[in-house]
Amino acid sequence: MDIERHQPPTRVILEHASPWGRWGTRIAWTVAGIAVLAALGSAGACAQYFQRDGRVVEKYHSLSKSAPAKVAIVTLAGAIMGGDGFIRSQLDHVAEDESVKAIVLRVDSPGGTVSGSDEIHHRLAQLAAQRELPVVVSMGGIAASGGYYVAMANGGRDDVIFAEPATLTGSIGVIIPRFDLSQMLKRFDVRDDSVASGPLKEMLSPTKDRTPELADRERRLIKALVDDMFVRFKEIIRLGRPKLDAEAVDKVATGQIFTAQQAKEAGLVDRIGFLEDAVARAVELAGLTEKTARVVKYSKPKGLLDEVLGGDAGAGGRVSLEAFADLTTPRAWYLCSWWPALVATGE
Repeated sequence: MDIERHQPPTRVILEHASPWGRWGTRIAWTVAGIAVLAALGSAGACAQYFQRDGRVVEKYHSLSKSAPAKVAIVTLAGAIMGGDGFIRSQLDHVAEDESVKAIVLRVDSPGGTVSGSDEIHHRLAQLAAQRELPVVVSMGGIAASGGYYVAMANGGRDDVIFAEPATLTGSIGVIIPRFDLSQMLKRFDVRDDSVASGPLKEMLSPTKDRTPELADRERRLIKALVDDMFVRFKEIIRLGRPKLDAEAVDKVATGQIFTAQQAKEAGLVDRIGFLEDAVARAVELAGLTEKTARVVKYSKPKGLLDEVLGGDAGAGGRVSLEAFADLTTPRAWYLCSWWPALVATGE
């Protein structure tokens, strides 16, 4: 009884439950999560910004890890839209690295614009000549049209173009896409009333209704442009494949796609082999051995956010007004396709 008498009284505290309590907690956690992702993105951007070379990451590929002399694998992948993409960054990196003694050009491209293909070919050929670097080509799944054009920057050496057994190559030719939508617009009572300085200013307009005489004149002019660029394509092949005479080049320059075996028989490639075979040839041409050569490969740098989310957070199609304007600009193409590339894939 004494024990019960001396026990302190029990207190009951009543709190008013707010209907926002549960949702407020969720909102707070959501905001906190967004803030963390934003911070990670900023950290990744800063890390990339302060890299010594934010354009290219060099990674060990094969052979000796400690050898000072390098064989660089330079990758040309996807549609070629211009000469300032990742391929340009790789070539600039090689130009600044005196330890690179040979280049293996890895091509997996259906081609692209005439100007882009020609610029990449020029820069690679110029770099190889200035540094006296042997260039060996390794063709992946496809090395057609503009992709084959760039492959001709090999200095005209023997036994330097390798195609994998399943490679598709060739497609040597030029195309300027031209579409006539004027009749379709008439069905919807839409008329192109553009004002131009001259009748040929709208030469490649898909919506302009032309007279038969003007259409024929435009076609002849476009064909003359294609023919001039086609002549240059064949000249480039003669430089890269000096064993092919003009008649042999004309025979394969029909726009046809070849298998690796067909291309070898036609003299478009030297050997059927894989990347390691091309690397071995480059090592040989550079006067190196497996113990004195370090093979490196280049990749695009990734920020911290890319590592957290996986993949390339900045990858994807170019869906902007600038990209649309670029894609709708009339261009000539060294391209193995019936339609110009809609997405540039980091050539």
